[in-house]
Amino acid sequence: MKAGFSFFGVSPRTFAFLARKAEEVGFESLWMPEHLVFPTELPATYPYAADNRAPIEPGTPLYDPWVTLAFAAALTDKVRLGTSVYILPLRNPFVTARAVVTLDRLSQGRVILGVGIGWLKEEFEAVGEAFDNRAERTTEIVEILKALWTQDTIEYHGKHYSFGPVKFSPKPAQKPHPPIEFGGETPAALRRAGTLGDGWIGVGGHTPDGIREIVQRIDRAREAAGRLDQPFDITIGAPQDPSLDDLKRLEEAGVTRVYLRPVTHAEKRIELPELLASMERLGNDIIAKL
Repeated sequence: MKAGFSFFGVSPRTFAFLARKAEEVGFESLWMPEHLVFPTELPATYPYAADNRAPIEPGTPLYDPWVTLAFAAALTDKVRLGTSVYILPLRNPFVTARAVVTLDRLSQGRVILGVGIGWLKEEFEAVGEAFDNRAERTTEIVEILKALWTQDTIEYHGKHYSFGPVKFSPKPAQKPHPPIEFGGETPAALRRAGTLGDGWIGVGGHTPDGIREIVQRIDRAREAAGRLDQPFDITIGAPQDPSLDDLKRLEEAGVTRVYLRPVTHAEKRIELPELLASMERLGNDIIAKL
């Protein structure tokens, strides 16, 4: 099992130190959450909480994932760089393709494109993108990205996007292209991950039995698409301060990567020395034994 580290909830002033420490203690990947803009009030439409309330506020600081991950890439040598998750139908596919290929070349092939279709209708309305057809558009965008990254001359004519012929260079360092891993936990999202993706990214809170059911659903979609023999990652957020046995049970259920986070406290900000010490403990007590 691989261990990733998420920048969610930590100050950007610590990113440089945490990126270096993550690589030093054996984290496989760094992950950056993403939103583009928030409305002044967040509606109760978040699908991953019992009360439908997102664990963020309208004034939560947002940072561009590609700039942040490029910053991390310059400070590290091996750790992979992922988005968890990038809201694909908020952007023109050419913009996404260019950002990803730039980071993949600069990092010498370390990018993981974690994507989702989005849940916040008001965010789509603010940027002038349609919300109701975002799943259809996501499918077309993935097809376009793969074509831009692998074909010499690209032409595409779909229901929502049409262009070409065009040239797109350079191609990614990773061949055939950086892995595309899908978030989302609805039946449609799991089918999308299995049909189009190279992995699935889930939120935390899953039991081993719940993960087994999710893996089975994804594998049925992969088999139907003739993709069951291709590499595929199952990533979820681990509970804070997990035991090795907790993670072993998740691994047995089919998880191939977990997000680990330093121990934090809601009532106070954790200073950098304590964060680094927590990461050191994770490296010694968890990552080294996985």
